[in-house]
Amino acid sequence: MTTDISQFNGLHPGAVLKWVLKKRGIKPIELACAIDEHKQTISAILHEKRGINAKLSVKLAELLALDPAFFMQLQASFEIKQVLNAKQPTLTPNLSIIRKVLFWDTNFEQIDWQKQKTAVIRRIFERGNDQEINEVIRFYGKETVQNVLSRYNNSFLPAYNEKKQAFLKNQLNATV
Repeated sequence: MTTDISQFNGLHPGAVLKWVLKKRGIKPIELACAIDEHKQTISAILHEKRGINAKLSVKLAELLALDPAFFMQLQASFEIKQVLNAKQPTLTPNLSIIRKVLFWDTNFEQIDWQKQKTAVIRRIFERGNDQEINEVIRFYGKETVQNVLSRYNNSFLPAYNEKKQAFLKNQLNATV
């Protein structure tokens, strides 16, 4: 395994550890026994609920034949990313307009409105009302919405196709 952490920058060390264990065919309980750690500790790390300290980094490195600082560097990189993300202003649409029920399958408070804009626009056009659609258009801009809609043609919901066609027709009329 490569010890170049640049490919893992910003990832939780537990996510990387989970990948390493899977790649090597090691079960979490086997890891816990091999390094004399509680299985709950390993589970919490693998589920990204807990970080890795220096002592554990050394234990993992010895077992997995890695640099002793590998997991500590991952932890530091992850924590730096968390701080930088917290410093950035979070841009969101007017959430009082958008119904949470539209995003029943995800944690509404954790939606990254920038990174997940394609999914958000598609969902709003599939299931949203006119007010929600207008808010998404205002927030992302007509060009972004048009780009997303033009790339996404297959929807099992007839309402999506109707709303998409109405938006695109309106855009065409606005440019003429």
